[in-house]
Amino acid sequence: MDFLRPASWEEALAAKAEHPTAVPIAGGTDVMVEINFDHRRPEYLMDLTRIGDLYEWEVGDDTVRLGASVPYAKIMEHLRPELPGLALASHTVASPQIRNRGGVGGNLGTASPAGDAHPALLAAGAEVEVESVRGSRRIPVDDFYTGVKRNALAPDELIHAVHIDKADGPQQYSKVGTRNAMVIAVCAFGLALHPETRTVRTGIGSAAPTPIRAKAAEAFLDAALEEGGFWDNGKIITPSVAKRFADLCAAACTPIDDVRGTASYRRHAVGVMARRTLTWTWESYRGALRTTEGAA
Repeated sequence: MDFLRPASWEEALAAKAEHPTAVPIAGGTDVMVEINFDHRRPEYLMDLTRIGDLYEWEVGDDTVRLGASVPYAKIMEHLRPELPGLALASHTVASPQIRNRGGVGGNLGTASPAGDAHPALLAAGAEVEVESVRGSRRIPVDDFYTGVKRNALAPDELIHAVHIDKADGPQQYSKVGTRNAMVIAVCAFGLALHPETRTVRTGIGSAAPTPIRAKAAEAFLDAALEEGGFWDNGKIITPSVAKRFADLCAAACTPIDDVRGTASYRRHAVGVMARRTLTWTWESYRGALRTTEGAA
């Protein structure tokens, strides 16, 4: 195994073009596990830790540009107001040591259906900025996952950053694991309310071959909230609407049985998380609406 250590982003792109099979490593929290268990033996490892802009973020008027290697701990500390769903997901990542090393770019590159960041990125509607010596492009996160641990990157491309709209409404994240820390998700669920467009987006992890959205559930809830005037009147969502939303989220799953949980349990748990996160986010929205009306 040869070790490549570019000193700049341009050097990294050139090295990836010359060695398309090179596996990038920054935090190493996914790659090193696979190597240590002999599940993977790449011909080349490319160390990206000397490339400073991968560890930087920029908060714009409407979006956040998050460098691929920004550690989860930094997201929790500095970007909670702008990216609340991703900050909550970051809290569930392994241990403090790993949260100080791992970043969203690694989750995306590995593309495991159990990656903790994926449901939050799907719910927020992120875009993945990728680049090669041929140029750069942005891939909507919905199109990024192409199969089990497969993504839309070309062989010569590297993940540079993730672009995420700043939250315009409440967001939530929930995860089921066999213990409270250092655990791979049995299943996970992310939810984001987008009052500006009067839409809802979801993200589901570890309950299908890839991270997915529950699009039928989203369409149902969008229509129910609009028809009932909920966005304007801030009424409590009726139990029947919440149950139907949860059932549709569970129906979107195509899970498997494995050592962490059965398919039926995963499907049930996703429904429970969908109902709970909907309740939590809607209560937050109602509270913000009452505050706005009181100020007016």
